[in-house]
Amino acid sequence: MDKNKEAAVVVFSGGQDSTTCLLWAMKKYKKVYAVSFDYGQRHKLELECAKDICKKFSIEHEILDMSLLNQLAPNSLTREDIVVDEDSPDEGTPNSFVEGRNMVFLTFVAIYAKGKKVTDIITGVSQSDFSGYPDCRDIFIKSLNTTLNLAMDYEFDIITPLMWIDKEETWEMADKLGGFDVIRNMTLTCYNGIIGDGCGNCPSCKLRKKGLDAYLSRRNS
Repeated sequence: MDKNKEAAVVVFSGGQDSTTCLLWAMKKYKKVYAVSFDYGQRHKLELECAKDICKKFSIEHEILDMSLLNQLAPNSLTREDIVVDEDSPDEGTPNSFVEGRNMVFLTFVAIYAKGKKVTDIITGVSQSDFSGYPDCRDIFIKSLNTTLNLAMDYEFDIITPLMWIDKEETWEMADKLGGFDVIRNMTLTCYNGIIGDGCGNCPSCKLRKKGLDAYLSRRNS
């Protein structure tokens, strides 16, 4: 690993995917930073999960104020009066999609990373299990990577360890990284804000459980 690859910044929500990426980064880099965002999310408990996980692994952690996103993008993850869709719509994006979230988060993380003289940015987006969110697609990540490099005249590398794997494979990765119990018990993926296995009804919980059941069945067979 060359000198400027000794550190990375992880976009860190405290959920399953970003925690798996944090574990992955800890194996790859000498120094890992984690950046979370407070955007008025209804499941704000995820920030406490993020804090606890970073504390457990002695990761330098920053929480940035992104409350303007809540004002601009009302949806079921930022408004108590909007019920989370239990199934993906036939057309358009689910009402849990926060417009521009990954673009905004990655842009601010890039600014943070450059300030730390870090080039590598790790994010847990996945095109395999992307729930219809357009900003989880590989083409978007590559496009934004180019834009950020041009905007700041800096050679960022946005790395997506989960891009082409599904939730079953994500559980397997976490297990191989020695973080299965951390993911299972300390993360918050549930759209209704329940730590661990979650509510079981929202799309995120269904996806998580389907992957977990498939992985455990294979692991225990």
